[in-house]
Amino acid sequence: MNRPKAGPAFELRDIGRRYKEGDGWLTVLRGVDLALEPGEVVALVGPSGSGKSTLLHIAGLLDRPDRGEVLISGTPCGALDADQRTMLRRTAVGFVYQFHHLLPEFTAVENVMMPLRIGGMPDVDARKRSLAILDRLGLAERIDHRPSELSGGEQQRVAIARGVVTEPNILLADEPTGNLDPDTSTKVFEELVSLARTQGLSALIATHDMELAGRMDRAVVMSGGRLRAA
Repeated sequence: MNRPKAGPAFELRDIGRRYKEGDGWLTVLRGVDLALEPGEVVALVGPSGSGKSTLLHIAGLLDRPDRGEVLISGTPCGALDADQRTMLRRTAVGFVYQFHHLLPEFTAVENVMMPLRIGGMPDVDARKRSLAILDRLGLAERIDHRPSELSGGEQQRVAIARGVVTEPNILLADEPTGNLDPDTSTKVFEELVSLARTQGLSALIATHDMELAGRMDRAVVMSGGRLRAA
C-alpha cells in the first residue's frame, strides 16, 4: 500500500469552481478548504445541488478547479498533466458512486479485477486480491454472477470492492448507499467504513443520511459553496 508517512493524506486548499450558465456564471465552490488525516473517515453532507459531487470530482482529479490546489499525500496535483493525473488517480484514489456502474457483461470478480488489470497486475494476482475482498464482503458465493443476477445491495458491495481493491490512499464515495433500502443501506455502509478502517485509508463520503454521518469520525457541511464543521 502507498501510505503517506506524515501529514494529511489529502488536502483541498482554497478550491473554487464555477460553470458557464447562459450569459453568466454559476459559482459552485467558493474557497473550499479541507484536510483528511490518514485513516480518517469524514462525512460530506448538504442538500442536493450544494456542490458535493463537484467537490468529489475535483478531489478525485476528474475535474480541475478554477483556483486552489488539490494535494494527495502531500503531492500538489494542479501542475500534473493528464497522464500523470490518470496514473495518480488509478493508484491513490478509489471511487464508489450511488449507482454501481458495474460492467454488465462481466462477473462480480471480473468487475473487481478490472482496475488491477488496467494497472498491469497479472490476472492470477488480481483475481486472488479481488476474491479476498469479495469474501470479506460476504460475496464468496456470488463471484461468478453478473450484475443482473445480483441484488441491489450485492451490486453495491461489488462496487465497493472495486473501489478499494487497488489499496488507494483515499476513498471518495458519492451517496454510496443512497439507492438502497434503509436496512441494506445501513449494512452496506458499515461494511464500507469497516473496509476503510481495515485498510487504513482516508475516506470522504457524501451522504444525505445524518444518522450514517454521525457514525463517522466527523462531518463537514457544504453550504453556499463553502464547507463548515457539522
